Amino acid sequence: MTVDEPQPDSPGNWRDNGVRVIKADQLDSNTTQTPGMTRAAAIDAARVGAQQIWAGTVTIHPNARTGAHHHGALESVIYVVRGRARMRWGEHLEFVAEADPGDFIFVPPWVPHQEINASTDEPLECVLVRSDSEAVVVNLDIEPTEEPTAVPWIDPIHRHASPSTRS
Repeated sequence: MTVDEPQPDSPGNWRDNGVRVIKADQLDSNTTQTPGMTRAAAIDAARVGAQQIWAGTVTIHPNARTGAHHHGALESVIYVVRGRARMRWGEHLEFVAEADPGDFIFVPPWVPHQEINASTDEPLECVLVRSDSEAVVVNLDIEPTEEPTAVPWIDPIHRHASPSTRS
């Protein structure tokens, strides 16, 4: 926001209508789930009055995978905190890429995808942010291809392939 833009009306009570800190033990797992993972909401409309984002955590047990799903018209960002994420996507989950701790994953609207914990002995822990305050999850019945194609991400700004494209 620049100085020239109109400022929003003050809610009058910044103490109760300002910053909110949601402690780790206060996350809400009473949100839409997909088989194979546990989601917990931190930020949403009901909990903090968020209007344009949903944020929370996701945990996938060692060697586990989620069911195929998409998030409707929402964009999703996944940040890998711990473990190795293997993402499959496409009409038949025919594409694959992996992400390590510190990596971000972007999932565009409507893209069928599946999260997989690529580790056999460590849980996959991620932070998840979506572009709406409601948790939209559409679980799908997809028969995946047996051998997905590894897809490297090419940075359109710096023009180099991601070094960690494993399959």
